[in-house]
Amino acid sequence: MAVNMEFLNILFPISGVKTNILLPPLVAMFISFFTSMAGVSGAFLLLPFQMSILNYTAPSVSGTNHVFNIVAIPSGVCRYIKEGRMAWPLTWVVVAGTLPGVFLGYYIRVLYLPDPKAFKLFVGCVLLYIGVRLIKEIFGKSKKSSAARALECKFKERSDEIKKRQSTAIAAGLPADATVKTISVSIKKVEYEFWGERFSFSTIGMFVLALTVGVIGGAYGIGGGAIIAPFCVAVFHLPVYTIAGAALMGTCITSFAGGIFFSIIPAQGGVSAMPDWPLGILFGIGGFAGMYLGARFQKFVPQKFIKIMLGSVITALAIRYIIQFF
Repeated sequence: MAVNMEFLNILFPISGVKTNILLPPLVAMFISFFTSMAGVSGAFLLLPFQMSILNYTAPSVSGTNHVFNIVAIPSGVCRYIKEGRMAWPLTWVVVAGTLPGVFLGYYIRVLYLPDPKAFKLFVGCVLLYIGVRLIKEIFGKSKKSSAARALECKFKERSDEIKKRQSTAIAAGLPADATVKTISVSIKKVEYEFWGERFSFSTIGMFVLALTVGVIGGAYGIGGGAIIAPFCVAVFHLPVYTIAGAALMGTCITSFAGGIFFSIIPAQGGVSAMPDWPLGILFGIGGFAGMYLGARFQKFVPQKFIKIMLGSVITALAIRYIIQFF
């Protein structure tokens, strides 16, 4: 006997989307579980889903993505803080750079990218950039620091040791004492220690990067974390285990500002940029669960697996949107 599921379909007036009420949270939970391991909320994948599957192509889709980030990210951030894998100096540099960029990004989206076709090209270029950076890191096209290589070796050795001792792959992962410890902070450089290895980055360089991607993230509706995270890994040679929490925190704070901009600042030419808050919250509920689980299980997953997964998905989506434009 067939079961009528029509009662689960709901119309969201702001976006005009009509969908099964269970679909948004389930999709968001699945995506966020994997992406949060790399410090990415998953909004960069939810955007194509909303545009292609839900046919939500209005400028307000970017604001709705900000709402998703606001609701979903806190669970993952809390988990990273609890496990001592939050690099606070990196977090505040990222926030200081991306926050002002969000405001400018809003105007770029509304004034210059209101056409869905043009916006898809913009999305494709952003995704292609992210994918290329990850793929270069995966196949060794970008130079790794000695500390990064040492960390990967330690993870593999510990994993092999535990598998051999316990005859299982489930228990393998980072030890409880693998936490972030700040060594020094200055206007020129930030240095910290993780699992006996030292890592550092240029404070000014990171700020300039954060400011640039803040503009892109503000227009795209992702807060900038989806670009900051792979850039930190591929260029600054920082381990995924230490940048994930910082990238998510930066994304959450900048998305909060982005959500306000999209909600209270009027768009030009009569184009509505008001986020669909109910739909964004529904996505956020699923993302909240997915990010907590992703942050919880990240320490059991090798960095290479995370990079391969993200690099493959992001590059495929980028190529698809660029081809559609032409």
